[in-house]
Amino acid sequence: MSTAVGDIHHDHHHHKPSGITRWLFTTNHKDIGSLYLWFSFLMFLTGGAMAMVIRAELFQPGLQLVEPHFFNQMTTVHGLIMVFGAVMPAFTGLANWMIPMMIGAPDMALPRMNNWSFWILPFAFAILLSSLFMPGGGPAFGWTFYAPLSTTYSPDSTALFVFSIHIMGISSIMGAINVIVTIMNMRAPGMNYMKMPLFVWTWFITAFLLIAVMPVLAGAVTMVLTDKYFGTSFFDAAGGGDPVMFQHIFWFFGHPEVYIMILPSFGIISAIIPAFTRKRLFGYSSMVYATASIAVLSFLVWAHHMFTTGMPVFAELFFMYCTMLIAVPTGVKVFNWVATMWRGAMTFETPMLFALAFVILFTIGGFSGLMLAITPVDFQYHDTYFVVAHFHYVLVTGAIFSIMAACYYWLPKWSGHMYDEVLARWHFWLSVISVNVLFFPMHFAGLAGMPRRIPDYSVQFADINQIVSIGGFAFGLTQLLFLYIVVKCVRKGKPAPAKPWEGAEGLEWTVPSPAPYHTFETPPKID
Repeated sequence: MSTAVGDIHHDHHHHKPSGITRWLFTTNHKDIGSLYLWFSFLMFLTGGAMAMVIRAELFQPGLQLVEPHFFNQMTTVHGLIMVFGAVMPAFTGLANWMIPMMIGAPDMALPRMNNWSFWILPFAFAILLSSLFMPGGGPAFGWTFYAPLSTTYSPDSTALFVFSIHIMGISSIMGAINVIVTIMNMRAPGMNYMKMPLFVWTWFITAFLLIAVMPVLAGAVTMVLTDKYFGTSFFDAAGGGDPVMFQHIFWFFGHPEVYIMILPSFGIISAIIPAFTRKRLFGYSSMVYATASIAVLSFLVWAHHMFTTGMPVFAELFFMYCTMLIAVPTGVKVFNWVATMWRGAMTFETPMLFALAFVILFTIGGFSGLMLAITPVDFQYHDTYFVVAHFHYVLVTGAIFSIMAACYYWLPKWSGHMYDEVLARWHFWLSVISVNVLFFPMHFAGLAGMPRRIPDYSVQFADINQIVSIGGFAFGLTQLLFLYIVVKCVRKGKPAPAKPWEGAEGLEWTVPSPAPYHTFETPPKID
């Protein structure tokens, strides 16, 4: 770009516009990051409200509050909203806010596409949620939408579900392209790949996963669409198709997807633990290689979701061993975090509390995953509450806890204010106690044979479900306290220094708090 053009561009964008148009037309990475984060929190509360309906119905045996068909809509849409509406956009918001500041770039590489990738999301979720109000109701076939439940037996509104998934996928692919181009082209001079913060590395690898698997999801939902509305038979045995093929296609997307939802967490935890331990991260390069190994192996484990479909024994053994193997790089990470803390000068501010809870509770979720990987015993666990317990440990105490840790860690930089540490600790302890009351007993219910996705259950599961529901209501209510803490921090609070955490490292702490609208217009020099 010539100097003259650069100057014009610079003057044009220097004063941030005000009012609603600022948010509609913004191409600023910090604005777009904030939009993603607020949107994901709204979706978190929406998906959480659906979880409250589920837990209220399961509070005691028998049918109490909702029809079974509506219950199935709740479990389905809760899953879709939490995966595509809460966890993924939160990580994208963190990426938008932090990656340019961490690599010393003035903005994301493709700022207009950035705006577009966010603003199509509210429409996608408006379409999905509107289907709940259509005749016949919304999607009721589980978030995994297995055929023929999503084809032959699905409600008329299935086309809306398909369209909304397409829009979410387009948004994810655009976001991922943006992350890759930004990281490859806009690092400050002297910042080579092995000097990038781990949050940048984990997102870089996540972005490649997104580009690889989102088109697979698009293919799966399109075949569901044509099977239902246009007379094709991709998943219908009567027309020469195969319903099990659906599961192979879906999980070839779905398993890398679950790593898309946890790799950025690993980057966040790898920033927070060194900051509050006042030590460099132990084993930086092994962390990078472990993340890359997880990404590669994530394409070789998809059929561990399908051990009960009657696969050949060779295939079951192959997927069992690959799944076991993926525990190794994950274990490397856990050991590195523990080694970082070893003999460190640790303090326990709220981001560190969430990071420590992440390490312990995510590891519990990892161990139950190893149990599920063992093919013969998975026949017992499959489609029980044991599976529900497993993936909520890795997604709630894993992904969600890491997002909360990130918010507390970077809020002073975003808002220029310190959050209320006393209230934040209340939020942490209430969350960590209630989330375990909510999800830990599910392991026992599942091992005792309680199936997933049922609105009514056998009377021997009554007590355990009551405990689980109480934990669920407590956890849900506690997140309203989180909302209050964040709003209070943004509005007022004692001014934050440029570097509120003594042990924190990275370029984002070299700019003032709150971070100026434009940062690093002249790139910093990295030693």
